[in-house]
Amino acid sequence: MPSKRYKKNEKLVEARKPYPLKEAVQVLAKFEKAKFNETIDLAFRLGVDPKQSDQMVRGTVPLPHGTGKTVRVLVFAKPGPTAEAARQAGAEFVGFDDMIKKCTDGWVDFDVAVATPEAMVEVRKLGKVLGPRGLMPNPKTGTVTEDTAKAVREVKAGRVEFKVDKAGNIHVPVGKANFKPEQVEENARSVIEAVTKARPASVKGSFVLSCTLSATMSPGVRVDTREFTA
Repeated sequence: MPSKRYKKNEKLVEARKPYPLKEAVQVLAKFEKAKFNETIDLAFRLGVDPKQSDQMVRGTVPLPHGTGKTVRVLVFAKPGPTAEAARQAGAEFVGFDDMIKKCTDGWVDFDVAVATPEAMVEVRKLGKVLGPRGLMPNPKTGTVTEDTAKAVREVKAGRVEFKVDKAGNIHVPVGKANFKPEQVEENARSVIEAVTKARPASVKGSFVLSCTLSATMSPGVRVDTREFTA
């Protein structure tokens, strides 16, 4: 059952109207806030068939103002300079055999995993634990690398990953409710540009079917993405 606050906020939105991004952010800023610092999210519905390998949409994008969230990073690296560099860069958890055993036992108390190519030989065996949670290191997203320090810094600075799900949708956090509207707009602009550029060559017709901006407990505000595809 929608709350009074939700219904009140709903009246500030024209239901079927797609707003230019700047306006959509301004509408969201007018909403009465929840009692906690809500996450602001962009949701895309794409005209792709994720079952086709050539229509998979995924990538990473750095957010100019970060996500507003503290990102806990695990680095799989054998003892040595690479592991030490990851620690110096701010990784909360660094290890190899000990961390693999911990994850095998079901521990997943982190947000992003980074691994060296050497470590991936063993880390691949954690597919059943990390895969379903979207925590598996991947070369395509820059999380399998010799330069662990760079990867840790980028992730902590606000680099986010996006990947289409089985239903053809993508959800990406673009900030927090306490962000200034211009910060939300700049983050959202970066994400929309990255997703539109990730259009597979095999997709015919419309690619972005809809794009909606919302906070955790708010109604959605539809975003007009034509300026990004013109």
